[in-house]
Amino acid sequence: MLIAQVSDIHAAPENDHLLRFDQALTWLKHLQPDILVLTGDLTDGHWHEGYKKIAARLNQQKYPSLILPGNSDDRCLMRSVWGENRWAHDPQGEALHFIHDAGNIRLIGLDSSIESEDYGSVAGHLEWLDKQLNAAGDTPSLLFLHHHVFASGIPTLDETMCRDLAEMEDLIKHSTGRLMAISTGHVHRPISGLFAGIPAYICGSVCPANPAWFGTVNVPPANDPPALMIHHFTSNSLACHHICV
Repeated sequence: MLIAQVSDIHAAPENDHLLRFDQALTWLKHLQPDILVLTGDLTDGHWHEGYKKIAARLNQQKYPSLILPGNSDDRCLMRSVWGENRWAHDPQGEALHFIHDAGNIRLIGLDSSIESEDYGSVAGHLEWLDKQLNAAGDTPSLLFLHHHVFASGIPTLDETMCRDLAEMEDLIKHSTGRLMAISTGHVHRPISGLFAGIPAYICGSVCPANPAWFGTVNVPPANDPPALMIHHFTSNSLACHHICV
């Protein structure tokens, strides 16, 4: 099972980020993954046409796609382009979560975005998450969010990471479901860490990367090409690859 992840396109009329997204899709044609997960920040500035352009590109692929919103996204516009049935039912009424059972693994997407805020939160969604993890039974799960769940060390970005994480950590540690890993976006850098004792990843961005800056006087340059991740699940084992294209 090959699960591709793309994050943080940030497409807008004044930038070339859709062309950078095309680079990622061109690379994926060689791989032909089983599914593509987009972990938010698809467009900037409520660009309705941008969502349509992304949807048109996804419709040309031979594999299906799953989509989460990020802090720069507009849920109403996303619904207008992809329809209500694209996402799982949310008792809260606003969040765009997803569930996808892909044979021997369950893919869970949790919408961590907060209206008009750059930071994220899992508050109000943990009962739903617990239900999805437990419903998987013996089938392992892979959890996706937009906002990162462990500190990257980049001060300005960690100010807007996901909040209410102590409750989610406790939930994961006591869940009867088997969560193999968590993968997010938001930071615009490929990073690996731990959360609740399991592997956690931050996918690099399609848009230009942020520098690996840790609050020092000097800021290192960042000239990274568009990035994505490939999650390779086979024989009940998961390997996660950071790819530059």
